[in-house]
Amino acid sequence: MAKQKGIIKLKGTIGDITFYKSKDGFIAREKTTIDAKRIATDPAFQRTRENGAEFGRAGKASKVLRNAFRPVFKNSADSRMTSRLTQAMMKVVQADLVSVRGKRNVIDGEAALLQGFEFNGGAKLETTLFAPYLPTIDRTAGEISLRVPSFVPADMLAAPAGTTHFRIYSAGAEIDFEQEAFRMESSESTIMSWDTTQTMEVVQVNQVTADSTWPLFLVVVVEFYQMVNAQLYPLKNGSYNPLSLVKVDGGA
Repeated sequence: MAKQKGIIKLKGTIGDITFYKSKDGFIAREKTTIDAKRIATDPAFQRTRENGAEFGRAGKASKVLRNAFRPVFKNSADSRMTSRLTQAMMKVVQADLVSVRGKRNVIDGEAALLQGFEFNGGAKLETTLFAPYLPTIDRTAGEISLRVPSFVPADMLAAPAGTTHFRIYSAGAEIDFEQEAFRMESSESTIMSWDTTQTMEVVQVNQVTADSTWPLFLVVVVEFYQMVNAQLYPLKNGSYNPLSLVKVDGGA
């Protein structure tokens, strides 16, 4: 794969070279000469088929996870989030020590490897919120919770220029990757001033099914606002909002 340079950018196919535009710019790539039927049947491509099956499984699981948290990350995800999450999910699949190669999956893998995943690569929670917080998952009670003790925002929250207010969200979800089903509940704090006034303690409990056997997940997001003429406006359409997967319980 090569990048196109120069004034004139090409799109389409010339001979065995395909020209197209991607997020990385204008790309030139040599057309493959391998027949799809051969890849699907030739023993020489067994590993290719196995890798493709597991990648597809990771991609499907990634989509289910994105759908579960879509209501809270729609304003807090970067343009490469989908590909980054699929790559992270592949590591979960590859951690499956039970299934044979090509059949490895998320359920028998290690979902806890997703803990710490940042949906917004441009604004990470660990470099934004310095106040201590406590994420907990109580599988028996079906409670996925967040507790943030009182803190001084101006000292413990790195806010972008123009910030006057902020809010903390959390969301808990149980996800059945096999059936592509999920249950999610979210909570939000009041909108608080970004200043030197001590906040109230934030306690959020997101309820899912008690004694669920599905993997459980907790995400935390911080949203920033600017007040203009008594009206609150999100800052730059959410590009400054961190959202992190802070706690994962993969279950049995």
